[in-house]
Amino acid sequence: HAKKAQVKGLPVGDCVDCNACVAVCPMGIDIRDGQQMECITCALCIDACDGVMDKLGKPRGLIAYATLSEYSINMSLATDEGRTAIQPSRVRNEDGAFVPAIRHFDWRIIFRPRTVFYAVAWASVGMAMLVHLAFRERLELNVVHDRNPQYVLESDGSLRNGYTLRVLNMVPTPRDVNISLVGLEGATMRIPEFGKEDARGFTVHAEPDAATTLKVFVTRKPTGAAINEFLFVIEDTDHADRATYRAAFNAPGDIK
Repeated sequence: HAKKAQVKGLPVGDCVDCNACVAVCPMGIDIRDGQQMECITCALCIDACDGVMDKLGKPRGLIAYATLSEYSINMSLATDEGRTAIQPSRVRNEDGAFVPAIRHFDWRIIFRPRTVFYAVAWASVGMAMLVHLAFRERLELNVVHDRNPQYVLESDGSLRNGYTLRVLNMVPTPRDVNISLVGLEGATMRIPEFGKEDARGFTVHAEPDAATTLKVFVTRKPTGAAINEFLFVIEDTDHADRATYRAAFNAPGDIK
């Protein structure tokens, strides 16, 4: 580019045709041709050019970031609104500094109202996420009622419902939690896999940062009501954590 311009008798500025900017470009474009769609703004060409300028003792900034608006304004100034070739004297003074009319990157543009607004907005989102994380529930309970069968009539005339409990311990340490029934008078539960039989509450072990799945059977004498609501409650009294789940005990309405 510089050599071609020199052959035509045009000024070339500080460019020495080293092709360093082209060699380092991962997209294989020549940034000396101006803004191009393929450019990914990686700034490798800027670093390469600044390094060459440092070795030659010339001012940096031959390649620099600029908006399309700034690029258009600068090109208009450098070419006298397109009437001449690029005139380096219109861009830099004798000391190598940009002339006042030329627009170039300035750290002060970072603190524009828009960038400040974005920074505050993202900081607010980050703070909201931290607050939510700090005050999140550390113990969670999910319950699924057996669908088939919905209830079982046992030999002694009592009714049994099956449930799958999923206890989620969201702390990095293991702990023991109490599982109990609230409501459903006269009902008891058992957890066969742990050998726990017929009681209103049990203590089970919950692994750290993991879900513990339990098969629980609730038994009760029939009362005539088709559906009876009650609560499964899990508590860790050491950490004051508690979770509940409203469940239903299904029964045929005509059993007395």
